[in-house]
Amino acid sequence: MNLKLKIWRQKNSTAKGKIVDYYINEISSDMSFLEMLDVLNADLIKKGEEPVSFDHDCREGICGSCSLHINGRPHGPDGGITTCQLHMRKFKDGDSIVIEPFRSKAFPIVKDLIIDRSSFDRVQHAGAFVSVNTSGNTQDANATPINKVDADHAFDAAACIGCGACVAACKNASAMLFVSAKVSQYALLPQGQVERKKRVTDMVSQMDEEGFGACTNTGACEIECPKGISVTNIARMNREFIESNLK
Repeated sequence: MNLKLKIWRQKNSTAKGKIVDYYINEISSDMSFLEMLDVLNADLIKKGEEPVSFDHDCREGICGSCSLHINGRPHGPDGGITTCQLHMRKFKDGDSIVIEPFRSKAFPIVKDLIIDRSSFDRVQHAGAFVSVNTSGNTQDANATPINKVDADHAFDAAACIGCGACVAACKNASAMLFVSAKVSQYALLPQGQVERKKRVTDMVSQMDEEGFGACTNTGACEIECPKGISVTNIARMNREFIESNLK
């Protein structure tokens, strides 16, 4: 298929960016979206032009680093996948595809389609950990009774890969789905009880400090999340936050 690509190009974090048009031909419908960008970059390098910078690592839907805003949607037109799992069969010959980085004050652009998501790291560093010794001479985890419903919800929350699609989808650039998933993951398990109250207050405080917006319950975050993280985690985090501040 032959395509027109409208790609955001920005030399560095302080430079002014703009959309640049590229035309690419003979793209197979079996290619992944990132393979298509690889072909484009190979052509640009042959022409002596600067290739388009974009993030990627595992290309298996695990790391979340491939996050791109494609035709107005985080990770593109398919559902429940990351950008690296998107295939060109989702597009038609002659299509025009707009490719941009995720937009958020807390996700500053580094170059072209690459953003700095270290704000997520700082939120996790604020409280997404346990002090309980989980290695060495500890009790076998299977010997610790955990309600199956709680265990299932904890595992569902732990599926979050921190890609930032929730932030990109939210009109307020809120990180509530991401933070609530990390809070829920620990709040539902015995190992997370020691820091339970401090964790939620510290993580919410760091989230606000990073400049993420507030949640207005539109649900766009859940719809665009490649791992289907539920907004019920936000409700749980709100309850955790209120309880942690009760004296």
